[in-house]
Amino acid sequence: MLRYIVKRIGLAIVTLFLLSLIVFALSQMLPANVARAVLGQFATQEAIDSLNHEIGADRPAVVQYLDYMRGFVQGDLGVSLASQTPVWSILEPALINSLKLAALAFVIVVPISIVGGIVAGLRSGTLGDRTITIFGLSMSAIPEFVTGIILILVFVIWLGWLPVTAQWDEGAGPLTQVKHLLLPSLCLALVLFGYIARITRAGVIEAVDADYTRTAYLKGLPTHTVIRRHVLRNALLPTIAVVATQISYLVGGLLIVEGLFNYQGIGLQVFLSAQQNDFTVLTSAVLVLGLVVLFVTLVADILYGLLNPRIRFGTAE
Repeated sequence: MLRYIVKRIGLAIVTLFLLSLIVFALSQMLPANVARAVLGQFATQEAIDSLNHEIGADRPAVVQYLDYMRGFVQGDLGVSLASQTPVWSILEPALINSLKLAALAFVIVVPISIVGGIVAGLRSGTLGDRTITIFGLSMSAIPEFVTGIILILVFVIWLGWLPVTAQWDEGAGPLTQVKHLLLPSLCLALVLFGYIARITRAGVIEAVDADYTRTAYLKGLPTHTVIRRHVLRNALLPTIAVVATQISYLVGGLLIVEGLFNYQGIGLQVFLSAQQNDFTVLTSAVLVLGLVVLFVTLVADILYGLLNPRIRFGTAE
């Protein structure tokens, strides 16, 4: 197991290194002159040269990359070109906000999706199975902004139960924050429900038809014991990997939902940084998101290896 973990950590480090190279290369090419993009087309050449020298854009690309990665490893992400404030002071609250939203959406969607997939799998071909499957496919096909608008119409305008914005006042308590985050969380949960439920359903159907399940029934084990010990234990293994990818999406793919509900998260911050040509914040945000995604994936890989010995011993790839 230790060798398996070390191997996964090594792959994560290599992936982060490659991501940093790609992000840095793109920042060098788009646009070619960072200072011109920040100061505008009417800035004097002296001002452009001064800003390029100040941010180090006139140094060789290799030196810029090494200095940036040294700062990234040490926790120094530089200074925002737009606001002249430390990048981390901008990204930290945005990342925390996105993690709060992702956590609430995760708590809502994962249990409901897994239970729905289990019910559909155990009752394959019935009305309940078709209802859950069609509902999940329908929700997955509807874009987030459409689902969000429908939720706003129902729960904000018609019923008046929830606030229209996800951003709460400073000093708000946990319950108030949850109330503000409930609508965008439901929006995300509805979109993700179908995918997770379908994977769980497929795993359950495969496990029910497996030889080990038939053997357990032939031994005289009760149905609930067979389902708990044999069906669910094997059926939920693929779901773990799927849930990990959805967590990554919940953290890094929230731009539409955050924009719709006026929520100051990392997705909206990336969009605003691109609008302001703030490449320091933009590149740092991408790397931070990549680090979060790699961490979540690493945890999922380790958990998957613990639950499935064939993976960590290299007998199933």
